Amino acid sequence: MIDIQEKLKEIGPYVEGPDDNFLVCRCEEVTKGEIRKAVHEGIFTIEEMRRFLRSGMGLCQGQTCGKLVKSIIASELKVAPTEVEYASSRAPMRPTEMCILAEDGGVDYE
Repeated sequence: MIDIQEKLKEIGPYVEGPDDNFLVCRCEEVTKGEIRKAVHEGIFTIEEMRRFLRSGMGLCQGQTCGKLVKSIIASELKVAPTEVEYASSRAPMRPTEMCILAEDGGVDYE
């Protein structure tokens, strides 16, 4: 378990970088700078980052950006990527209209 206050002192304040406008999560339009800043605010895991910035919550469910988000977090925390707690995997989901689900049950709601 990471002591958040000690880790924040260790990594120091957030300093804007030249490539902070780089788009990391295309589905949710999250930039590298937003991820870096979140780490300096105390977000240390992929799961927390998903909840805070929604990175990895889009259509691809982190298949495109997951490793990059993990490496950015590790870099800011000054640890190896293997030390960053990964998020639980989820199958990609798409919105489904209720009438389609109702048709599958053999019940006609019209």
